[in-house]
Amino acid sequence: MRRLSCQSGREEGMDAVHAVVGQVKIDTSREEEAKKLLDEMVLPTSKAMAGFQGGYWARALGSDSGHSLLLFDSEDNARAAAARMAEGPPPGAPTTLVSATVCEVIAQA
Repeated sequence: MRRLSCQSGREEGMDAVHAVVGQVKIDTSREEEAKKLLDEMVLPTSKAMAGFQGGYWARALGSDSGHSLLLFDSEDNARAAAARMAEGPPPGAPTTLVSATVCEVIAQA
């Protein structure tokens, strides 16, 4: 698992928002189990994290790659979330954490 940090200047007038961009590898033979883990563990845990503002989870079409974008109100809260993600899924889970990257959100549309 790799943890990276990406920083740059944000759009003028934009409040500081930080994100954790995650990537997981999904065992394609256990897709239903992976979706259940997402719904029953990942979503509630994410919503309960300090400073959580919202999140998106996606799966690459025709691939075993899953991606997440979690938004937080501060860099400290984003880093704490990334550290929690770095612990990885529970033993025997149908997913494996590949990366969790903390970023400063610099623009939105």
